[in-house]
Amino acid sequence: MSQGLRRFVGPQPEPPPVPGVAREKPRAAPGEACEMCAEPVGDGHSHVVNLDSRQIMCTCRACWLLFTHQGAAGGRYRAVPDRYLRDPAFRLDEGRWDTLQIPVRVAFFFANSDLGRVVAFYPSPAGATESLLSLEAWADVVAANPAMTDLVPDVEALLVRRAGEGFECFLVPIDACYELVGLVRMHWKGFDGGEEAWAAIDGFFDAVRERSREVGRGSGGLMERSGSPPEDRGSGGLMERSGSPPEDRAP
Repeated sequence: MSQGLRRFVGPQPEPPPVPGVAREKPRAAPGEACEMCAEPVGDGHSHVVNLDSRQIMCTCRACWLLFTHQGAAGGRYRAVPDRYLRDPAFRLDEGRWDTLQIPVRVAFFFANSDLGRVVAFYPSPAGATESLLSLEAWADVVAANPAMTDLVPDVEALLVRRAGEGFECFLVPIDACYELVGLVRMHWKGFDGGEEAWAAIDGFFDAVRERSREVGRGSGGLMERSGSPPEDRGSGGLMERSGSPPEDRAP
């Protein structure tokens, strides 16, 4: 994992490598360079996922652009997009949430192309924790929310949060999810996390919400409010189908 992401996890051991990056790109460490060409990179640098190692690489803009097309480098690398969307009509009830077997308030879902299915993770003080996702439960969520299933495999995710009496859903770059994971690891204290942790989590979602564009529910699936259909996302997405009751005061 890059130095730019390590600032979120402090001195704790890093979790096993999984693709992940952010409402704003993580700040590059002083002297950090592109991990492909060694060109110096600064604030707001781009990221590319190495699909073989499931790791995120810091890259300069030129190297990032090389991997924005499907199949570049034989499909070994994939550029992390910078797309943030929100579905105000997202439908999920407590019963469906329970069947997803997510024990906390927040989870993210993405299509893992190596496994050929959707996987679910949630932030915890120990890092990103995988939840065993029921194929049938996920199929129900997809059927109820077709507008938010057009994701780029491995590098975009659905970030779902219980909010009040309902749930909110965002389509985000995968690195945003791991920024949230890092914030939880860095700030969580005790059983309920503490005020500092919840302030960081709330601030993160405020920024994601502000940055996100709303999507509609046109017959063609995801449609941004601008009226433009999404760019070609390739095969996969989240249409593939792939579950302990929620606890109080967990992320």
